[in-house]
Amino acid sequence: MKSGIFQLHDKAAYFAASHRRACTLLTLVCLALFLPGFFSLQPMDRDEPRFAQATKQMLETGDLISIRFQNEARNKKPVGIYWMQAALVRGAKAVGIPQARASIWVYRLPSLFGAIAAALLTYWAALAFAGRRTALLSGLLFASTLIIGVEARLAKTDAMMAATVVGAMGAMARIYLGQTSGLWKLAAFFWSAIGLGLLVKGPITPMVPLLALVALGIKDRGIGWARGLKPLAGLAWSLALVAPWFILIMIATDGAFLRDSVGQDMLGKVSSGKESHGAPPLTYLAAFWATAWPMAPFAALAAPFAWAERRSRQIAFLLAWLIPSWIVFEVTPTKLPHYVLPLYPAIAILCALAIERLGDQLVRGWRRVVLYWLPAFPLVLVAAAIGGAFFVKQQPGLLFFFGLPIIIALAYVMARWLAWIKLDALAFASPVLAFALYLGVYGGVLTGPTMSPFALSPRLAQALERAEAANPACRDIAPATTTYREPSLVFLTRTDIAMLDAEQAAAFVREAPCRAALVESRVEARFLAALGGDASIVVSERLQGINLNGGRKLDIGVYVRGADVTGAQK
Repeated sequence: MKSGIFQLHDKAAYFAASHRRACTLLTLVCLALFLPGFFSLQPMDRDEPRFAQATKQMLETGDLISIRFQNEARNKKPVGIYWMQAALVRGAKAVGIPQARASIWVYRLPSLFGAIAAALLTYWAALAFAGRRTALLSGLLFASTLIIGVEARLAKTDAMMAATVVGAMGAMARIYLGQTSGLWKLAAFFWSAIGLGLLVKGPITPMVPLLALVALGIKDRGIGWARGLKPLAGLAWSLALVAPWFILIMIATDGAFLRDSVGQDMLGKVSSGKESHGAPPLTYLAAFWATAWPMAPFAALAAPFAWAERRSRQIAFLLAWLIPSWIVFEVTPTKLPHYVLPLYPAIAILCALAIERLGDQLVRGWRRVVLYWLPAFPLVLVAAAIGGAFFVKQQPGLLFFFGLPIIIALAYVMARWLAWIKLDALAFASPVLAFALYLGVYGGVLTGPTMSPFALSPRLAQALERAEAANPACRDIAPATTTYREPSLVFLTRTDIAMLDAEQAAAFVREAPCRAALVESRVEARFLAALGGDASIVVSERLQGINLNGGRKLDIGVYVRGADVTGAQK
């Protein structure tokens, strides 16, 4: 087995023999890592269904400029990801995919494509620093990380935004390192990535290369090389990509978009912890051990190498990509794990370069202990999954039990490998362990019976469908909800679902037939009192579960008023 394991890294030479082979392997690995749970994971409150619902409303209204969630303007992010989602939903509908507009996985496709593009662009960026084998390892390490796998499965901006950052930094690296051919093409690619990034998530994409430029300028005492970026023509091109929509949204909102997106959303996150996401500095460094697994142990080993080589132009560029932006994210009060995602490709390239140049010399004495986190983390996550299943009194799905012995076996084998370590073999094998873990967790836990108590919105949407089926005279039951107001409920039911208090909900169902109200038990007494004993309104069913946000146990009654005595829907 030892010789077979050591031959594993030699297989990489076959795939690194050409760009086509390397990119094909990397794409297939990405699909294997990202697809478990992609189609079956419920809409994950709250950001994902907010994005998807805003896109859904664009398609319903035909207004592709304004961004709205129900009647509320959603002036937080630019329009790029909504257009991508809308185009793919329309495409899915055109090719006959049933219920495309109501299927959350269709809205996730831009994130899936963005995550794959980010991995491929990590490979491309790494080619500015080393050969194909090292570049392939860079792409594999980044693609395997926990956080890019999460973002690939969510209908949000971050996977696509990461791709724009890696693309911009890959072009910038080539110019900084002295490439003289194809400068206009590199500059065009750089500024196109900046423009696309501005349309997807605003200032983050230009921030990373700008801070890197400042850091490199301080180090080199000049930025003459930046003329190769063609800044005047490039900036004009980026603004030309963004300006048409920006002008239209400013007109449509009377300037409110700029005030809300910059004044409230962006500056609000800088000045205080927004939406209960505040955290102290060094939070990202602590979270890195989980969010960057399985790359994290290799990054710890590569850190001394990066520091020792910090004066070389290659390593200096990667550190300029990584450190200034990381500091900005650490000192910003509002923190979410995915904010530092566009910096992970730089870490992946540093890891691959360290492994290529020093190999097993990176593992000396106590440093070997760091590598035990590689097999230990999946065991910790499996234990947490089993504990969670026991807590909610639900067993995981079959894929969990299929993946569990594979995870344990691979973790055991990797722990044994550490006794006679060969670092590059371990690095190339880490995506296999990641695949087994993600297959078990996403395919068997997060989409299995264990999540049933947390799937309140899907279950409530199904309850409303059953209520319609039980009332054939009602062509369409209009719903309202009281205290349970998660965005996923809006996405899975109707854009016009009414958000009401208990008394308003009672009046809503009383005033017309073919209506329903979702009433949580803590306000049910008020709702019933307001109903005044109306016998035409009955509880079709009750649902108990746990709110995915906050973990609060809920008991919700589905109160339905069917058609009137004539059987007509008013």
